Amino acid sequence: QVRLVESGGGLVQPGGSLRLSCTYSGRTFRGYAMGWFRQTPGKEREFVAASSWVGTIGYVDSVKGRFTISRDNAKNTVYLQMNSLKPEDTALYYCAADRLDYGYSRDPGLYEYWGQGTQVTVSS
Repeated sequence: QVRLVESGGGLVQPGGSLRLSCTYSGRTFRGYAMGWFRQTPGKEREFVAASSWVGTIGYVDSVKGRFTISRDNAKNTVYLQMNSLKPEDTALYYCAADRLDYGYSRDPGLYEYWGQGTQVTVSS
């Protein structure tokens, strides 16, 4: 059974930091891109960041310079370091896996496996 489990969300003040983790299991994820998405009520799920199997990385413009995605393939874990958080970063954050050897997609519809999400709330 494939499982993706996110952790690390919480309540933080504007300007603060959080590190999200996503641990995946149940199959080999060799050749999979790992992505982070977020969603707020009534809105579409939004691409945040992704890391391909070969290390290509991409971000949505609104988080460039503030968020960093990384992955530890030996630990089957992908991270999202979030700094300088803003209230507009408040959302439910999901990690996802996409079978794509040499790149990554920004389209959530192409991702095969999803976690349950972890809530991030940025508020004073």
